[in-house]
Amino acid sequence: MTDYKTILYEEKGPIRLITLNRPETLNAIGEGMEEEIHDALDLADDDDDARVIIITGAGRAFSSGYDIGSARNAGGMNLDTMMEEGQNAAEHISRWFKNDRKMVKNQTHILELSKPVIACVHGWCMGGGTWLALTCDMTFASEDATFGQPEVRMISNTSFLWTLLAGYKNSLRYSLTGDHVDAKEAHRIGLLNEVFPDKDAMMQEAFRIAERISMISPETVATNKYIATLGLQAMGLREALTNNWLLSAIAHSSQRPDFNRREMLEAAMENGMRGFLGVRDGPFQPEPFGPRSKPREE
Repeated sequence: MTDYKTILYEEKGPIRLITLNRPETLNAIGEGMEEEIHDALDLADDDDDARVIIITGAGRAFSSGYDIGSARNAGGMNLDTMMEEGQNAAEHISRWFKNDRKMVKNQTHILELSKPVIACVHGWCMGGGTWLALTCDMTFASEDATFGQPEVRMISNTSFLWTLLAGYKNSLRYSLTGDHVDAKEAHRIGLLNEVFPDKDAMMQEAFRIAERISMISPETVATNKYIATLGLQAMGLREALTNNWLLSAIAHSSQRPDFNRREMLEAAMENGMRGFLGVRDGPFQPEPFGPRSKPREE
């Protein structure tokens, strides 16, 4: 087992299992974890004995999304403009360009690997966690999985991955509201390959399919993955994702006097994640799907 701080990397015969391992934060993705995930992906892709990569999460969730815990230490930041002390507007926008370009590069990284990557999702899978899961070549989920892009509720952006997988109308239904999507709905609109009763059943099937893939020559597997991914590139995926990070940076740099992040960030500084989510998501409750929804009448 390779020694990582925020993930586990295990060799399971021809399968390499990457487990997001910050269960105390519901596997929130910080910069260190993101770097380790992609280092592990490269490690597996360069391993001649590895044929398939599976990504999952430890504890109660796949991932709660990008780690915003640093908001509690935002003493050097203007909460109205989100600019750091002494930073001018150009530097602020440049920082977001660099940040969002890196996010998109990480998404295309998985598509460029020669080996297939399967995401196994249970529990919460929000924001950056959703993007990670959807970028994988196959995405399985247990019935308790909940997906979403609630970050749009704080002047943020969606990902073109939703449009690619769910289509124009379905993607806008959720990217314009930040509403939660349960596993059944995610499967209906095309985000998932399959839904399973629980995590154990999901992992068992993921390993079964990975073993079947491993019976095919690695050259054939790589070629057929490239046929799919290069076809997407020819259809304009790379250009769409490039536009995605440019527009993402604009979204992250945007401010409105009647809609700003100050109240959310102050709540995070005072009461942690619970306070932040209460302010950001409170007005949207109940959600249409998932554990925070009301039972639907038949």
